[in-house]
Amino acid sequence: MAKELKTNAMRFLDKNKIDYEIRTYECDEFIDGVTVAEALGQPVEETFKTLVAQGKTGAFYCFLVPVALELDLKKAARSVGEKSVELIHVKDINKVTGYVRGGCTPIGMKKQFPTVIHNTAERLEKFFISGGRIGTQIHLSPAALAKSIRAKFEDIIMQ
Repeated sequence: MAKELKTNAMRFLDKNKIDYEIRTYECDEFIDGVTVAEALGQPVEETFKTLVAQGKTGAFYCFLVPVALELDLKKAARSVGEKSVELIHVKDINKVTGYVRGGCTPIGMKKQFPTVIHNTAERLEKFFISGGRIGTQIHLSPAALAKSIRAKFEDIIMQ
């Protein structure tokens, strides 16, 4: 892949010698993760979205959950030791992460935030996450990702 096509996320994975594959799709603006998974023929339950939240303390956190499921804010707060967390506003995504909505990934952000991955990913050999820009997905090992960014696996979705 040509250098100019690499995202910060890909450069991070290359630098840390983490194997990954890229999947791309045509898209000019944000579309939801279920639509992306279906368009690429990916299992929806193996395609995760990155959500960024801010805790009562002012700290930011990343949460990765399957695209068809919803983050439980109380479980998410407990997982990071906060009283509560709220998702950041869409208009703040770029300012906080350096990424745009639909292209946000837990790797290669302006700053590495504490990250929690829903525990269903722990039993997957590989899963799909955003590649750092709209139209790009990365397929990689959840365990390798978690190790490289010091993420943990916990139950953080609504039941």
